[in-house]
Amino acid sequence: MQTSQPRLLVVDDDRDMVAVLEDLLTRAGFIVDGVHCGAAMFAALAQRPYDLLLLDLRLQAEDGLALARRLRQQSRVPLVMISGSSDETDRVLLLELAADDFLVKPFSERELVARIRAVLRRHGSPALPVALPSADATPPPAGRGERLCFGPWVLDLRERELRKRSGEPCALTQGEFRLLEAFVRAPRRVWTRDQLLEQTRSLETEVFDRTIDVLILRLRRKIEANPKHPQYICTERGLGYLFAADVVPA
Repeated sequence: MQTSQPRLLVVDDDRDMVAVLEDLLTRAGFIVDGVHCGAAMFAALAQRPYDLLLLDLRLQAEDGLALARRLRQQSRVPLVMISGSSDETDRVLLLELAADDFLVKPFSERELVARIRAVLRRHGSPALPVALPSADATPPPAGRGERLCFGPWVLDLRERELRKRSGEPCALTQGEFRLLEAFVRAPRRVWTRDQLLEQTRSLETEVFDRTIDVLILRLRRKIEANPKHPQYICTERGLGYLFAADVVPA
Protein backbone atom coordinates (compact mmCIF):
# COMPACT_ATOMS: atom_id res chain seq x y z
CA MET A 1 0.00 0.00 0.00
CA GLN A 2 1.48 3.32 -1.07
CA THR A 3 2.06 5.84 1.69
CA SER A 4 0.75 9.38 1.34
CA GLN A 5 4.01 10.74 2.76
CA PRO A 6 6.85 11.42 0.32
CA ARG A 7 9.84 9.15 0.90
CA LEU A 8 13.28 10.74 0.68
CA LEU A 9 16.72 9.16 0.34
CA VAL A 10 19.64 11.07 1.89
CA VAL A 11 23.15 10.24 0.62
CA ASP A 12 26.12 11.63 2.55
CA ASP A 13 29.31 9.99 3.83
CA ASP A 14 29.14 12.17 6.96
CA ARG A 15 27.14 9.94 9.28
CA ASP A 16 26.43 12.78 11.69
CA MET A 17 25.02 14.88 8.84
CA VAL A 18 22.81 11.99 7.71
CA ALA A 19 21.50 11.59 11.25
CA VAL A 20 20.76 15.32 11.49
CA LEU A 21 18.95 15.36 8.15
CA GLU A 22 16.98 12.23 8.99
CA ASP A 23 15.78 13.79 12.23
CA LEU A 24 14.98 17.17 10.65
CA LEU A 25 13.13 15.80 7.65
CA THR A 26 11.24 13.21 9.71
CA ARG A 27 10.01 16.00 11.99
CA ALA A 28 8.95 17.88 8.85
CA GLY A 29 6.67 14.97 7.93
CA PHE A 30 8.75 13.01 5.42
CA ILE A 31 9.73 9.36 5.48
CA VAL A 32 13.53 9.35 5.33
CA ASP A 33 16.16 6.72 4.61
CA GLY A 34 19.85 7.54 4.94
CA VAL A 35 22.84 5.89 3.25
CA HIS A 36 26.54 6.71 3.16
CA CYS A 37 27.87 5.68 -0.27
CA GLY A 38 26.96 5.23 -3.91
CA ALA A 39 26.56 1.47 -3.71
CA ALA A 40 24.09 1.80 -0.85
CA MET A 41 22.25 4.53 -2.76
CA PHE A 42 21.69 2.35 -5.83
CA ALA A 43 20.79 -0.63 -3.66
CA ALA A 44 18.14 1.44 -1.88
CA LEU A 45 16.76 2.75 -5.18
CA ALA A 46 16.49 -0.83 -6.45
CA GLN A 47 14.50 -1.88 -3.39
CA ARG A 48 11.80 0.80 -3.37
CA PRO A 49 10.71 3.97 -5.18
CA TYR A 50 11.67 7.35 -3.74
CA ASP A 51 9.99 10.70 -4.27
CA LEU A 52 13.24 12.66 -3.98
CA LEU A 53 16.96 12.06 -3.51
CA LEU A 54 19.21 14.39 -1.50
CA LEU A 55 22.83 13.85 -2.59
CA ASP A 56 26.05 15.43 -1.29
CA LEU A 57 28.14 16.50 -4.26
CA ARG A 58 31.51 16.10 -2.54
CA LEU A 59 31.76 12.69 -0.95
CA GLN A 60 35.23 11.86 0.41
CA ALA A 61 35.75 8.50 -1.31
CA GLU A 62 33.46 9.02 -4.32
CA ASP A 63 32.68 11.65 -6.90
CA GLY A 64 29.16 12.87 -6.25
CA LEU A 65 29.03 14.34 -9.74
CA ALA A 66 29.80 10.93 -11.27
CA LEU A 67 27.17 9.30 -9.05
CA ALA A 68 24.61 11.87 -10.17
CA ARG A 69 25.45 11.28 -13.83
CA ARG A 70 25.06 7.54 -13.35
CA LEU A 71 21.79 8.11 -11.53
CA ARG A 72 20.42 10.18 -14.41
CA GLN A 73 21.17 7.34 -16.81
CA GLN A 74 18.93 5.05 -14.78
CA SER A 75 16.28 7.20 -13.15
CA ARG A 76 14.39 10.50 -13.31
CA VAL A 77 13.87 10.67 -9.55
CA PRO A 78 13.87 14.32 -8.42
CA LEU A 79 17.40 15.22 -7.35
CA VAL A 80 18.58 17.90 -4.92
CA MET A 81 22.34 18.36 -4.65
CA ILE A 82 24.19 19.62 -1.56
CA SER A 83 27.71 21.03 -1.45
CA GLY A 84 29.99 22.94 0.89
CA SER A 85 31.05 25.29 -1.90
CA SER A 86 29.57 27.09 -4.91
CA ASP A 87 32.38 26.81 -7.45
CA GLU A 88 31.94 26.46 -11.20
CA THR A 89 31.42 22.70 -11.16
CA ASP A 90 28.58 23.12 -8.70
CA ARG A 91 26.91 25.86 -10.73
CA VAL A 92 27.00 23.97 -14.01
CA LEU A 93 25.65 20.80 -12.41
CA LEU A 94 22.05 21.83 -13.00
CA LEU A 95 22.72 22.13 -16.71
CA GLU A 96 24.64 18.89 -17.07
CA LEU A 97 22.35 16.67 -15.03
CA ALA A 98 19.00 18.46 -14.91
CA ALA A 99 19.21 18.43 -11.12
CA ASP A 100 16.08 19.98 -9.67
CA ASP A 101 17.72 22.15 -7.04
CA PHE A 102 21.04 22.90 -5.35
CA LEU A 103 21.86 23.91 -1.78
CA VAL A 104 25.13 25.29 -0.42
CA LYS A 105 26.12 24.49 3.16
CA PRO A 106 25.37 25.85 5.65
CA PHE A 107 21.65 26.12 4.99
CA SER A 108 18.76 26.64 7.36
CA GLU A 109 16.16 24.02 8.25
CA ARG A 110 13.43 26.22 6.80
CA GLU A 111 15.24 26.65 3.49
CA LEU A 112 15.92 22.93 3.11
CA VAL A 113 12.32 21.92 3.78
CA ALA A 114 10.96 24.70 1.55
CA ARG A 115 13.22 23.68 -1.34
CA ILE A 116 12.26 20.00 -1.03
CA ARG A 117 8.57 20.85 -0.90
CA ALA A 118 8.91 23.06 -4.00
CA VAL A 119 10.64 20.29 -5.97
CA LEU A 120 7.98 17.78 -4.96
CA ARG A 121 5.23 20.18 -6.03
CA ARG A 122 6.85 20.66 -9.42
CA HIS A 123 6.96 16.90 -9.89
CA GLY A 124 3.34 16.47 -8.89
CA SER A 125 3.84 14.63 -5.59
CA PRO A 126 0.39 13.33 -4.55
CA ALA A 127 0.82 14.43 -0.94
CA LEU A 128 3.12 16.85 0.82
CA PRO A 129 4.00 16.82 4.52
CA VAL A 130 3.41 19.77 6.75
CA ALA A 131 6.29 22.18 7.10
CA LEU A 132 8.34 22.66 10.23
CA PRO A 133 6.55 24.66 12.93
CA SER A 134 8.82 27.62 12.24
CA ALA A 135 7.90 27.70 8.55
CA ASP A 136 4.31 26.49 8.27
CA ALA A 137 2.55 29.82 7.94
CA THR A 138 0.23 29.86 4.95
CA PRO A 139 1.47 32.40 2.39
CA PRO A 140 -0.96 35.04 1.20
CA PRO A 141 -2.58 34.58 -2.19
CA ALA A 142 -0.43 35.66 -5.08
CA GLY A 143 -1.11 39.21 -6.12
CA ARG A 144 -1.68 40.62 -9.56
CA GLY A 145 1.19 39.74 -11.86
CA GLU A 146 2.41 36.83 -9.74
CA ARG A 147 0.90 34.35 -12.20
CA LEU A 148 1.56 34.96 -15.88
CA CYS A 149 -0.17 33.05 -18.68
CA PHE A 150 0.90 32.29 -22.23
CA GLY A 151 -0.68 29.73 -24.53
CA PRO A 152 -1.75 26.74 -22.41
CA TRP A 153 0.77 27.58 -19.66
CA VAL A 154 0.64 29.39 -16.30
CA LEU A 155 3.91 30.48 -14.68
CA ASP A 156 3.54 31.07 -10.93
CA LEU A 157 6.32 33.45 -9.93
CA ARG A 158 5.58 33.20 -6.21
CA GLU A 159 5.56 29.41 -6.05
CA ARG A 160 8.15 29.14 -8.86
CA GLU A 161 6.08 26.57 -10.71
CA LEU A 162 4.98 26.04 -14.28
CA ARG A 163 1.65 24.37 -14.92
CA LYS A 164 -0.79 23.93 -17.75
CA ARG A 165 -4.10 25.73 -17.39
CA SER A 166 -5.60 22.29 -16.80
CA GLY A 167 -3.41 21.97 -13.70
CA GLU A 168 -0.79 19.53 -15.01
CA PRO A 169 2.66 20.47 -13.59
CA CYS A 170 5.82 20.80 -15.66
CA ALA A 171 9.05 20.30 -13.74
CA LEU A 172 11.73 22.93 -14.37
CA THR A 173 15.28 23.19 -13.13
CA GLN A 174 16.31 26.47 -11.49
CA GLY A 175 18.08 27.58 -14.65
CA GLU A 176 15.09 26.80 -16.84
CA PHE A 177 12.76 28.66 -14.50
CA ARG A 178 14.98 31.76 -14.39
CA LEU A 179 15.22 31.81 -18.15
CA LEU A 180 11.47 31.41 -18.66
CA GLU A 181 10.79 34.07 -16.04
CA ALA A 182 12.99 36.53 -17.93
CA PHE A 183 11.13 35.76 -21.16
CA VAL A 184 7.60 36.10 -19.79
CA ARG A 185 8.41 39.32 -17.94
CA ALA A 186 9.50 40.89 -21.23
CA PRO A 187 7.66 39.21 -24.13
CA ARG A 188 8.45 40.25 -27.71
CA ARG A 189 11.85 41.56 -26.58
CA VAL A 190 14.99 40.34 -28.34
CA TRP A 191 17.50 39.03 -25.79
CA THR A 192 21.19 38.59 -26.54
CA ARG A 193 23.00 35.61 -25.02
CA ASP A 194 24.94 37.94 -22.72
CA GLN A 195 21.69 39.45 -21.44
CA LEU A 196 20.22 36.01 -20.82
CA LEU A 197 23.40 34.94 -19.04
CA GLU A 198 22.99 37.91 -16.73
CA GLN A 199 19.50 36.68 -15.90
CA THR A 200 20.89 33.21 -15.07
CA ARG A 201 24.29 34.40 -13.80
CA SER A 202 24.46 31.90 -10.91
CA LEU A 203 24.71 29.16 -13.55
CA GLU A 204 27.23 30.77 -15.89
CA THR A 205 30.28 28.80 -17.04
CA GLU A 206 33.25 29.39 -19.32
CA VAL A 207 31.17 28.06 -22.23
CA PHE A 208 28.87 31.06 -22.18
CA ASP A 209 26.98 30.70 -25.47
CA ARG A 210 26.50 26.97 -25.11
CA THR A 211 25.16 27.42 -21.57
CA ILE A 212 22.23 29.45 -22.85
CA ASP A 213 21.76 27.24 -25.90
CA VAL A 214 21.46 24.14 -23.71
CA LEU A 215 18.91 25.85 -21.46
CA ILE A 216 16.92 27.02 -24.49
CA LEU A 217 16.91 23.50 -25.94
CA ARG A 218 15.67 21.96 -22.69
CA LEU A 219 13.02 24.61 -22.17
CA ARG A 220 11.72 24.21 -25.73
CA ARG A 221 11.38 20.47 -25.20
CA LYS A 222 9.17 21.13 -22.20
CA ILE A 223 6.88 23.95 -23.36
CA GLU A 224 6.76 23.77 -27.14
CA ALA A 225 4.30 21.56 -29.03
CA ASN A 226 7.04 21.04 -31.62
CA PRO A 227 10.51 21.96 -30.28
CA LYS A 228 11.99 21.86 -33.81
CA HIS A 229 9.56 24.56 -34.88
CA PRO A 230 9.09 26.67 -31.72
CA GLN A 231 6.24 29.12 -31.44
CA TYR A 232 7.31 30.67 -28.14
CA ILE A 233 11.11 30.79 -27.87
CA CYS A 234 12.20 31.93 -31.31
CA THR A 235 15.74 32.41 -32.59
CA GLU A 236 16.56 35.83 -34.00
CA ARG A 237 19.49 35.05 -36.29
CA GLY A 238 22.57 37.08 -35.41
CA LEU A 239 20.84 38.69 -32.43
CA GLY A 240 19.66 36.15 -29.88
CA TYR A 241 16.24 34.95 -28.78
CA LEU A 242 12.74 36.36 -28.59
CA PHE A 243 9.71 35.17 -26.63
CA ALA A 244 6.99 35.42 -29.28
CA ALA A 245 3.89 35.00 -27.14
CA ASP A 246 1.23 37.18 -25.61
CA VAL A 247 1.64 37.12 -21.83
CA VAL A 248 -1.22 38.14 -19.56
CA PRO A 249 -1.75 38.07 -15.76
CA ALA A 250 -3.77 35.11 -14.52
